[in-house]
Amino acid sequence: MENNRILSALSYFSVLFAPFILPIIVFFVSQDTEVKHHAKRSLISHLIPFIFMIVLFIALFSSFFTVFMNAAVNEQSLFMASAPFLFVFLYLVSYIIILVWNIIQGVKVLR
Repeated sequence: MENNRILSALSYFSVLFAPFILPIIVFFVSQDTEVKHHAKRSLISHLIPFIFMIVLFIALFSSFFTVFMNAAVNEQSLFMASAPFLFVFLYLVSYIIILVWNIIQGVKVLR
């Protein structure tokens, strides 16, 4: 029983050292349904910042092409130039929230 709690907690704490690898390994190796549940939750929480990062890169490249290919400076081009900064801020906030959430969940599992 103690090993299952440690594996579940390590799935959450892996956001600090192996965000995708450890929850996937734990999910496929473990036979306990509770450990698989925690591994799946931690993997999903590790994927959220990755999805935000993909959106950030898309916003960055689209704003780059919109601003630098458009010769006239207007309100739309200024918004497109500032949009990546908004996504960077949202990414940092979401990453910090998910980092804290994973640590809290790992401590709860160990209790």
